[in-house]
Amino acid sequence: MKIFCRTAAVRIKTYPPLPLVVAVFQQFSTSTVTREMMAAKDGKEKAQQFTLKTPKGTKDWADRDMVLRSRIFDTISSVFKRHGGVTIDTPVFELREILAGKYGEDSKLIYDLQDQGGELCSLRYDLTVPFARFLAMNPTIQQIKRYHLAKVYRRDQPAMTKGRMREFYQCDFDIAGQYESMIPDSEILCIAVEGLTALGIEDFVIKLNHRKILDGIFAVCGVPLADVRKISSAVDKLDKMSWDDVKREMTEEKRLPVEAADKIGDYVKMKGGVDLLVKLKQDEVLMSNESAATGIKDMEVLFSYIKSFGIQDKLSFDLSLARGLDYYTGIIYECVTSASAPPSYRPNKDKKLKPKDLDEDVSEYVGVGSVAAGGRYDELVGMFSQSKKSSVMPCVGISFGVERLFSIIKAKEDMSKIRANETDVFVMAFGGGKDWSGFLPERLKVCKALWEAGISAEFLYKSKPKPRQQFDAADKIGAPLAVILGQEEYAQGMVKVKELGLGENADEGRDVQIENLTDHISRLLVTVKGRS
Repeated sequence: MKIFCRTAAVRIKTYPPLPLVVAVFQQFSTSTVTREMMAAKDGKEKAQQFTLKTPKGTKDWADRDMVLRSRIFDTISSVFKRHGGVTIDTPVFELREILAGKYGEDSKLIYDLQDQGGELCSLRYDLTVPFARFLAMNPTIQQIKRYHLAKVYRRDQPAMTKGRMREFYQCDFDIAGQYESMIPDSEILCIAVEGLTALGIEDFVIKLNHRKILDGIFAVCGVPLADVRKISSAVDKLDKMSWDDVKREMTEEKRLPVEAADKIGDYVKMKGGVDLLVKLKQDEVLMSNESAATGIKDMEVLFSYIKSFGIQDKLSFDLSLARGLDYYTGIIYECVTSASAPPSYRPNKDKKLKPKDLDEDVSEYVGVGSVAAGGRYDELVGMFSQSKKSSVMPCVGISFGVERLFSIIKAKEDMSKIRANETDVFVMAFGGGKDWSGFLPERLKVCKALWEAGISAEFLYKSKPKPRQQFDAADKIGAPLAVILGQEEYAQGMVKVKELGLGENADEGRDVQIENLTDHISRLLVTVKGRS
């Protein structure tokens, strides 16, 4: 067999006969197709074996839940705006080195991502560290009131019904810049009170402490400087554990002398208001410590501003509050409610409530926890700054936990009364006979006119709907008004506007000229919504 080209003829002596080539090709193709079909079949079978679920510590949010959650966002952000806040946004993940070493023992809860193109990144743990990084990258910003509503991620043990999740929203407000002492701090506390009150939460207390006072207490009690953060982390568990359990952790796990632990216990059991401040000032040993004396002086100034804001009744000066995050340098606070605490011990059953399986949802064993928290962090921006101009940027802020607030508010809310949508008008058509078309184009035209007037409206996706079907659809979405296109009335340029949901008080509605429809609906909606 010869193969000719432009330049020469090439003889291939060993080329196989054509029938053999065809047979081999057919066999190869058949086996290939068979393997591909089997692989596809195997893939299909494997796909059917998937367990459909969201990842641990996350959930889908349905329609009514989203309405309630949006209400929380709107309420909190309106408070932030009222106090002069401007909003920013930052990436959902940061360079791993940005987040490293900022969260103490909680650093183990950071979600690390795989290397993508040479950068090691992690999902953000909170909104505070990204904000500090943002300030360090923008040294021209010398003062700012910033708020940020966004998701954060923590590999924590979830308690889904208590709003303790691995993916959740935080709503942060921070004041950054050089100001006179404790003025921004007092406004942040005012924002905390206003935010929770606006959400309808009244049974809350803001636990208040100062990191410098706590550091001074540890110093005079004999805690080595290298162990301060470890002991602080143990004290921070007093809202979940008894003093005996906390003391055991400090002495047995963290090797603190028993005498030092007992001295700490005498202090951290104290709480009150201005009276506690007076008592601490009379403690000569504590006042001899520079850090404690500075913190107590700050608290004196703060209490005078708090009184001006009229929020002193919502605050509790609590020396057990430690806040485990490493970046706090001054005032710290947590907002707690009656739902924050864990369930009581059950001495007749279990000595202590704890999950049998460390991988399970722990809603049964824990409370909601703090619903908002924050503090002063004057040195965090300086950790990132490469400019001497911005190396010192004092900051103080508050963070509201949306999912925890949601769990409290939903427990008190009648969810059946929450509308999943905001449709105000359902456009219907009534008629009959062999010439009846269903007025679908006409309904579309009326809906378009309502939409252009800023009125939310819907219609049934059916060419010839029955009256009962349309009323059922309007009732399902809770639309307060109906616009009815009657077969005879519409030909005369009229439609009927009827108020829905009146039960026994229902009327026949009112005839309205089509050209006056949008104005009439707008006025009527003011009255209808005013009654609800």
